[in-house]
Amino acid sequence: EKINMLPLVFLMFLCFVFFSRQKGGMEAMPSGDTASHIPDKTFQDVIIDKDTLSAMEDLKCYLKNPDIYEEMGARPPRGVLLYGPPGTGKTLLAQALAGEVKKGFFAVSGSDFVQVYVGVGASRIRSLFKKARKEGGGVIFIDEIDALGKKRDNANDEREQTLNALLTEMNGFHGKDGIIVLAATNRPDTLDAALLREGRFDRRIEIGLPDREGRERMLMVHTKNKHLASDVDIKEMAARTALFSGAQLESMVN
Repeated sequence: EKINMLPLVFLMFLCFVFFSRQKGGMEAMPSGDTASHIPDKTFQDVIIDKDTLSAMEDLKCYLKNPDIYEEMGARPPRGVLLYGPPGTGKTLLAQALAGEVKKGFFAVSGSDFVQVYVGVGASRIRSLFKKARKEGGGVIFIDEIDALGKKRDNANDEREQTLNALLTEMNGFHGKDGIIVLAATNRPDTLDAALLREGRFDRRIEIGLPDREGRERMLMVHTKNKHLASDVDIKEMAARTALFSGAQLESMVN
């Protein structure tokens, strides 16, 4: 009597699909192929203080001439941590840096790499850096890096592997790669010590709330295309909005 093998083959196929998703899901799922673009922003579009501008000009110099540090016998910058309250323009500043040097801007969020399947986040990290090298360098911006780089407690194998992948990629940087990783966070105190040691995110730039003059300049930008009444006083608005971030000023004007 002939045995119909079709149900057995179908059952084996279902088992194969199930275990592939459990163990090898990182190959079947999106690998973090983040599309890059060259932002149309420059430092003129960002309202920052002189110290912050000086630090960013240094990074701009490196991206325009990646060999400059090697020629001087110095280690090139690899990671820069932008920290400060929400809405202070950390993303805009990273975009402006890429726009200044006309290089690719790769924007991701730390939460993009925190996955259910072990190994997926690490695979996406490697894919991201591989693409940046292939495109001749640029700015990799990781927003909310604390979602990925919190102090390790050995309780999350996936986050541990992903963080290790990021550290490995940063260790493999060479000056000729022309890549800078900018990471943003509101809580630098929660980050793992391995991220902050020399050769990784060893440069830190505080992006604080704007002062009165800064708020006035921001209000001028945000009201540029708005129809204001004749009695609206921008200087008075700046004086009355102490502790407002740039995002809060924009929302208020809107």
